[in-house]
Formats: sequence, C-alpha cells, structure tokens
Amino acid sequence: MPAISKELAMTDSKNIQTCYGIISKEIFCRLKKIRLLMLDVDGTLTDGGVYLDNTSLEFKKFNTKDGLGIAQLQKRSDCKAAVITGRDARLTERRCQECGITLLVQGQADKTAAAQKLIADLGISAQESAAVGDDLNDLSMFKVAGLTACPADASPYIRSYTDILLHRDGGRGAVREMCDLIMMAKGIMGTDGGIL
Repeated sequence: MPAISKELAMTDSKNIQTCYGIISKEIFCRLKKIRLLMLDVDGTLTDGGVYLDNTSLEFKKFNTKDGLGIAQLQKRSDCKAAVITGRDARLTERRCQECGITLLVQGQADKTAAAQKLIADLGISAQESAAVGDDLNDLSMFKVAGLTACPADASPYIRSYTDILLHRDGGRGAVREMCDLIMMAKGIMGTDGGIL
C-alpha cells in the first residue's frame, strides 16, 4: 500500500485517513492519552475457536501480527498491555510471556474489578485506559475503560457499546490495528503504518 501523504491524512476537519480507514479526530485525540490497553482473549486475541482433543488438551490460534503490535506498543510508547480473560489456560500465560505482557488476569467472569485494579495499580485515570473485547462478557471491562473497541466480527450487541469498530477480525489483526492506532495517535507511527 502506498504511503498516505499528510494532505491525504487530513480528509476533512473532523476525520483522519489511516491505512486502516478513516478515524475521527476526536477518537484520535483520545487514543493519544492511552497508557493501558486491556485485551480479552477468546474472539479478540484469537478467532474465538477452541480446539479440544479426546483428553484434556486445548488449543488456540493466536496471530503473530497481533503479538508484534503488542510488543512494539509496549517497547515504543508509555502504554502497557494487559489481558483480562474469563477462562483459565496455561497457553494464555505462555502467549502473554511471548508478547511481553506482564499484566494477566485469568478466570475473571466479571472483569470490572480486574480492570479497576489495573488502572489503580498503574496510577492512571480511566480515560487513559482502553479495552478491546468482542462479546457480552467484555461489557464489564468496557464500563471501566475510557475508550472501547471491538473486532469487525464482534457480536452485534457489543458494537453498540464501542467507540471504535476495528476493520480486522478477532485473532486476525484486530489487536494489531488497535496497537497501531494508538502509536499513530502518539506520533510514533505514521498514518500510513510506517514507523517514524
């Protein structure tokens, strides 16, 4: 995809063109303030599929592009990534380690308390936090976060509670898109997706 010039990036007085599509300047300004990105797992960091064998083994497919986005966001900005999930799986812990995520809360059906604790522990305001989730069980996290987003294939119900409907599906680059949008807003990445 060719680079987007500064002239094209400013599509009108209310919107900015990015390599992912148009985003409002108001949302872009809110993204700039984000210092904590809270993520769901199933349907957000994965495609929502859970593979079970005849014993007790469970398999999930994670996206390497999401992983790189998370690692770059934490390395290049003042933003931390956290995972809050209702399920409890060792493979989620392993994936978080691979992505450099040290803030992990598992087995949390009601994500409110976990989200509030993460915000308090980091000493930030709710407006400095964002959450990405895909279904009803993420609403409690959304009520705490200052900014919310969902993958393109999220439950239709959850879409009405989000500030940003991402262009990518869960487990297929939605989290990478969110990480990139935060870095674009912070001036670390160009709106064309290039590192500045």
